[in-house]
Amino acid sequence: MIAVLFDFSGTLFRVESTESWLSAVLTEADVPLPEPEFGKAAQALQAAGALPGGALPERVPVELADVWEVRDQSSAQHRAAYTGLSRQVPLPDPGLHDALYDRHMTPAAWTPYPDAAEVLRTLHERGVGIGVVSNIGWDLRPVFRAHGLDRYVGTYVLSYEHGIRKPDPRLFAAACADLGADPQQVLMVGDEPRADGGAAALGCAVHFVHHLPADERPDGLRPVLDLVD
Repeated sequence: MIAVLFDFSGTLFRVESTESWLSAVLTEADVPLPEPEFGKAAQALQAAGALPGGALPERVPVELADVWEVRDQSSAQHRAAYTGLSRQVPLPDPGLHDALYDRHMTPAAWTPYPDAAEVLRTLHERGVGIGVVSNIGWDLRPVFRAHGLDRYVGTYVLSYEHGIRKPDPRLFAAACADLGADPQQVLMVGDEPRADGGAAALGCAVHFVHHLPADERPDGLRPVLDLVD
């Protein structure tokens, strides 16, 4: 393999818990929400699927169904979908729903998997091209920079910047082109078989990891090094 493409959420990084997400926003806004109200709100937000990168919605409201389907194709649609889900949950201040969305785009909301830096560094040292291909509605580059991983990434191909989303093979083709790599010599690493498996249509090899909390997946990326060899 001369290049490896990685998904973002659930592959290289894991978003914080719903409780941590809500607590950080309440603290920043200086809005108290004592137990048991806090616990109920966090549980309801999780069930609603309001945290991007977190649990999927247990149910998508009818009025959000259309925007949910295209949420990764533009920044506006992404925000509308997730704040719409958040607003299914009553909170002390209506402004908290936008604040929650804004919080999830900050580097503090994301933790690299324990072996992410080692794997990216090793691939980079071997001269293997590295790309990130993500279904997302915002610019994740600052997250990589803040965690010291941007130095290893040769290209970012983000759905909202192209108006299409995985499994559309055009996203993977764009990443391969940016890296000057023949797709048949490229490995795609992700956590969603349907979305990330779209790279196989180009002839890329595909490897899946489990979307687990960061402390429960200490070495899920290390097999990539053997696959590249």
